[in-house]
Formats: sequence, C-alpha cells, structure tokens
Amino acid sequence: MLVLVDAPNVRRSLWPNLSPERLVELLARWADAKGVEAIAVFDGPAPEPVAGVEVVGTGAESADDWITRRATQLSEPYVLVTSDRELRERAGGSAKRIIGGGAFARELAALV
Repeated sequence: MLVLVDAPNVRRSLWPNLSPERLVELLARWADAKGVEAIAVFDGPAPEPVAGVEVVGTGAESADDWITRRATQLSEPYVLVTSDRELRERAGGSAKRIIGGGAFARELAALV
C-alpha cells in the first residue's frame, strides 16, 4: 500500500514542530513497521532521504499540487495523510483511507 504524506501538514501538527529530517526518520520507522511504501512530500527543497521513504521536494510547485497530480495518476489504492480540507477534496477521492495530520503525527511520536 502506498502512503502519500503531506509533510508540511504533519510537521505542524505537533508542538514543538518536527524538523523535516526527524519527520522522515520517524516515517521510515513507521513504514517499515507497517510494511508500506511511503512518500513524504515537502514544499520547496527536500531533506536528506532516509532508506525506506521516498522524499520529494516540490521546488516551485506546492506539495498539495504534487500530491494531487500523483494521486490522480495512481491506479492502485493509497492512503492520504493530511488535515488539509482542500487537499482531501482534491486528492482524496480515490484514497482507500485518509488520516489526519495530527493523528498521524501522534502515531509517529509514539515511536520515540
């Protein structure tokens, strides 16, 4: 199962905010434990990749636009991780499941 992660949304869901690097590290551990493929999508430049997670920096394109474009190209079911209502409407139509950024961030924090 593919998991598309709106990384800026998840980072802002915890206080203190997770650093991009820490988010990717925790996401890699989570994906390994769940046996899923995860893509963390960041606005602008991407942090250093970590084995087990595809890390995408969108440059001038927004993470939301990248996720929407990728979601519309997928033929298999996927999970969308975001609390962004607009992104849920744009990219969540064919998602098998949508997980809120806060709930997902708390699940990642439990790995610490």
